[in-house]
Amino acid sequence: MSSQIYGEPYVEATNNSSNESGYASGASSSSSQESLPEIYFTKAHLKFLNSRLAKLEPQDILQWCVTSLPGLYQSTALGLTGLVTTDILSKMDGPLKPSVDLIFLDTLHHFDETLDLLNRVKKRYGATVHVYKPEGCDTADDFAAKHGQKLWETNDELYDWVAKVEPQNRAYADLQVKAVLTGRRKSQGGKRGDLDILEVDDNGVIKVNPLANWSLAQVQEYINANNVPTNALIERGYKSIGDWHSTQPVAPGEDERAGRWKGRTDKSECGIHNPKSRYAQFLRQQQLQQDAQLSQALQDMVVADA
Repeated sequence: MSSQIYGEPYVEATNNSSNESGYASGASSSSSQESLPEIYFTKAHLKFLNSRLAKLEPQDILQWCVTSLPGLYQSTALGLTGLVTTDILSKMDGPLKPSVDLIFLDTLHHFDETLDLLNRVKKRYGATVHVYKPEGCDTADDFAAKHGQKLWETNDELYDWVAKVEPQNRAYADLQVKAVLTGRRKSQGGKRGDLDILEVDDNGVIKVNPLANWSLAQVQEYINANNVPTNALIERGYKSIGDWHSTQPVAPGEDERAGRWKGRTDKSECGIHNPKSRYAQFLRQQQLQQDAQLSQALQDMVVADA
């Protein structure tokens, strides 16, 4: 039996008048069919899809996404790769013209230039942007009052959690996100060197990296050819831009993301794409314990009814 990536195991439908064919469809109304997962991949299927998608250009990958994946959004920090994705989507036409909303995590510590770019992107593309901030905070002062001064220095993993991961999880829950487009590429270096086009995280959310196989030169060529709006900091030597307190310009010859958490050899991801962070593992363990407790309670009910 193949390993599951997401969804429930198939349960054979019972014979009844509303399900004579024995097959589920979008119009089916029986309870067994309503319980079918929205998106389901086995490991073998995921491997097969990646082997095929890796041969396609980003435009074709994105066309597959808007055709195949419900609940599709683009999560963006307005980096170069994500901006290319937004531009490509805006130019797709035809009977399946996409309408992919953007999710932007406002950590309250972005550069002013990044927030200016957000406004330019909204104006240029007419995009619907869902902005999520740290829970209970609207300004940097609110954040400092709630979490202390310079939390990114005193506890960087907790900072990643409250400023980025928790708002992302809240966005996914609020918006019923099933699949998300990211701006990650292999050529960015670090842990992204073996990136696949298609991934599934521990929560069952599908992550698509449509430009995973592009180089920075290809990204820049597209941006120049299509007059894509970019962050003004790019012209000052910044290549990958995050919060002002943990982003520096990149020196010639350095990796694209070398300016993020510069000097930290143990850190290359913020937590959004790092499921092995201490806080992510803690929450995952909590979920496993809750699942085990629920399973035991159900078993106890069966025994009691026997």
